[in-house]
Amino acid sequence: MQKQWPFEGLKVLDFTSGAVGPLTVRYLADHGATAVHVESRLRPDVCRTAGPFKDRIPDLDRSAWQPNYNASKFGLTLNMELPRARAIAWKLIEWCDVLAEGYTPGVMARWGMDYESVRQVKPEIICFSTCQQGQYGPHADFRGYGNHAAAVAGMNHLMGWPDREPAAVFGAYTDFISPRFSAAAVIAALDFRRRTGKGQYIDLSQFEAGVTFLAPVIMDYTVNGRVQTRDGNRVPDAAPHNAYRCQGADRWVAIAVHRDDEWEAFCAAVGDPSLSNDAKFQTLLERKQNEEELDRLVEAWTSTRSPEDVVRVMQSAGIAAGLVANEHDVWEDPQMKHREHFKTLEHNVIGPHTYDGVAFKLSKSPQGPRWAGPTLGQHIGEVCSEFLGMSEDEIAECLVEGVFE
Repeated sequence: MQKQWPFEGLKVLDFTSGAVGPLTVRYLADHGATAVHVESRLRPDVCRTAGPFKDRIPDLDRSAWQPNYNASKFGLTLNMELPRARAIAWKLIEWCDVLAEGYTPGVMARWGMDYESVRQVKPEIICFSTCQQGQYGPHADFRGYGNHAAAVAGMNHLMGWPDREPAAVFGAYTDFISPRFSAAAVIAALDFRRRTGKGQYIDLSQFEAGVTFLAPVIMDYTVNGRVQTRDGNRVPDAAPHNAYRCQGADRWVAIAVHRDDEWEAFCAAVGDPSLSNDAKFQTLLERKQNEEELDRLVEAWTSTRSPEDVVRVMQSAGIAAGLVANEHDVWEDPQMKHREHFKTLEHNVIGPHTYDGVAFKLSKSPQGPRWAGPTLGQHIGEVCSEFLGMSEDEIAECLVEGVFE
């Protein structure tokens, strides 16, 4: 018997842009939901403007980001400034089970499509909103991307070296952690609707999603009044704990030793068991007090070996160690290949291209990106005719009026 997709039959209307909303909806689409991603040629999804671009030619349909984040979705363009476009959007709201939006608070309300308005027409609908700091409060209108939310959440203050300015967390950090919260919230709301028949509104603050990852730091302040700050790669409960240079150009390995018995195992693994008896390094407290010297000793050993060899020796001894991987390492990683994480899909403009798979496997259900994310307005005809029942004449009139710009 053919396996059924987990969210087969679920309909999602996706008014989001960037990463948080698109990735949240992609979880559903990758598991069988029918998702329609709505944007405009006048105000396209912001990821279309970010490189890398196919053949290094900037174009809204040549970015590698947008088709990855919106894989498994249908693409529709609507100029929401036009009444007829808003009328089509309302038809899609009546069609869908989940409405996702990522605008600044107030935009959906101006169109008469906020949750309170929508639930009057469709009380069972689930609405999901994502923005920087939530839908209400003194900073609700704060605009930005994951880079800004990470800074506001306190992450940047902790990143970098103690004698230097803050170093930003790599990438738009909260853009990549928030979808893990929001996807679970949407699925929980779907389960609630299945049991009760009632819809729900989900208000995700990317700022608050980021703050949850700093709970120990915040507790340290609330209990002890201590404001933690930057300390490079060091942490209070481990030494050595750093990224150490290896053979090769810009090749590194991260090593972490927490317990004293791990330290003894480390010393044996590097061929110097007597080092564990050195009075400067016997206990964690002593290793922390002499950490600079300790780091020099560790790097004197790692710098004569390849990072792969260091990882093999450390992990064989039960020591936490990992390659500081670059893009080549990730692409060639045998574990990633064995689990077939990367998928090659055909994009209308880019052609064959690699896309992220789903980071977990389901034993009884199919999953994964079904097709590349759409070019601008790629599925106008399909969405309007098959999903909404519009005639060819109606679609042609809308094209002439600029509804699909």
